[in-house]
Amino acid sequence: MDNRQNIMDQALRLFAAKGYEAVGVEQIARAAGVTKPTLYHYFGSKAGLLEELLQVNFLALLAAVRPAAAYQGDLPLTLYRLAGAYFAFARQHPEFYRFQLSLWLGPLQSESSLAVRPWAHQQQTLLVELFIAAAADHGNMKGRHQRYAVSYLGQVNTFIGLVLNGFLEPSDEMVFNLVHQFMHGIYS
Repeated sequence: MDNRQNIMDQALRLFAAKGYEAVGVEQIARAAGVTKPTLYHYFGSKAGLLEELLQVNFLALLAAVRPAAAYQGDLPLTLYRLAGAYFAFARQHPEFYRFQLSLWLGPLQSESSLAVRPWAHQQQTLLVELFIAAAADHGNMKGRHQRYAVSYLGQVNTFIGLVLNGFLEPSDEMVFNLVHQFMHGIYS
């Protein structure tokens, strides 16, 4: 494994376990078996390392969920596929998923919160576009797309968090029930 990838892997492991602000450059370098100058050579700073980790992993996440978010006339099926894509990604990348969840509700002006914000915005935009498209078929949804996007992703992330923390067993039935519960809320 090359130094760059090793540093990223160790940083993600530490950030997921302890939080971004609690981990120092020295700790990352030691875990990766490199010197601090080597880390700085690749990333420039701890913030640069964070930016790279977020970019690489969020691009992969968006690539996994974007096709599932394509609305083709069946909203429950689209939401089920989308939830499934999120769960599959979280299952394949649990450390990153846990880490990015921790950043969403961090202190507003913290380095990590500011870094994750554009990626959160991209996910919200994807979901808003889905609900705008679905509103053409479901008149009662018009004008509510922003709220639906926020609440849908919030519900998905809550269930993923519960799975990652061992409070729920992941299953197709759980994903179905999540979407079913969400659908009852938006059709009422």
